[in-house]
Amino acid sequence: MENVTDIPRSEDLFDLGQTEHASLFDSLGQPWEVLPRIGGYLRDTLEPRQLGQAHSQAVIEGDVFIGEGTLIEASALICGPVWIGRNCLIGHGATLRGNVIVGDGCVVGHAAELKNSLLFNGCDVPHFNYVGDSVLGHRVHLGAGVMLSNYRLIRGNVNVRLASGPVDSGLAKFGALIGDRTEIGCNTVLNPGAIIGRDCVLYPNVNFTGVLPARRLVKNKTELAVIEKREVDE
Repeated sequence: MENVTDIPRSEDLFDLGQTEHASLFDSLGQPWEVLPRIGGYLRDTLEPRQLGQAHSQAVIEGDVFIGEGTLIEASALICGPVWIGRNCLIGHGATLRGNVIVGDGCVVGHAAELKNSLLFNGCDVPHFNYVGDSVLGHRVHLGAGVMLSNYRLIRGNVNVRLASGPVDSGLAKFGALIGDRTEIGCNTVLNPGAIIGRDCVLYPNVNFTGVLPARRLVKNKTELAVIEKREVDE
């Protein structure tokens, strides 16, 4: 893989015209510094309203804004502060638990879980996903089972891995920053502090750490061993 030495800027990753919350990115030093801003931003700006449709078996607690045309399915759990845009689908068993912003036209599907994260317009988080302390750019798509790990097994601040050495993010929890239009294949794991550029494709079952430049393809080259099946004598 390429030896990346520079950290991309927010505008290198995200089209800020594809979110109503672009002010979150004003005057950032590093792009991940947006993450601790989300909670305070919602406390200051969110006005709870229910403009969409919520199933009677959905649970909505705290301060929540739901935009026009959005559908909340049965058994979804939404614990504010949460802001959900227009024409979204929050699927059966989805969990949005605090400090979450979902843009217009997004899907947060069955058994997906989000916390302290921002989704730009048009994102798909459709099946069995975990998105913690992360930002997903415009039209990012996560395949089934994709996990954005946000917490080190050996406790301490999350580092961003560059060829020149690790950069301390200053954050104990930091999942991933994923640039616009990137596709992440099924069951891929992004380790804490991953930064993925625009228009990338990560194949299924990839385990990725570090910074990936824009317009890159990441393949899992593990080969399968196929051998003849032998019958066992009874």
